[in-house]
Amino acid sequence: MSAYWISTYREITDEAKVAAYAELAGPALRAAGGTFVARGLPEQTYEAGEVTRTVVIVFDSVDAARAAHDSAAYQEALAALDGGAVRDMRVVPGVA
Repeated sequence: MSAYWISTYREITDEAKVAAYAELAGPALRAAGGTFVARGLPEQTYEAGEVTRTVVIVFDSVDAARAAHDSAAYQEALAALDGGAVRDMRVVPGVA
């Protein structure tokens, strides 16, 4: 069953660190089988109305998403981020 990696950026504190992270994270996550399906600021918000950058990546499974997160290549990307953003990341299983 597919899984969705969802990251929301509550605050960006260092644009250069976020750019360095993105340069490494994109290739690392694609190499691990991830496909980016959404990335950017919302076009419309409801309820809480938070205008937060959001990234959604689909993987073949929760295990594949976990392996991507734990990979050496992605860990290198996280090291480059180094506090450059306050964000939330989660992996959610898809529905059958």
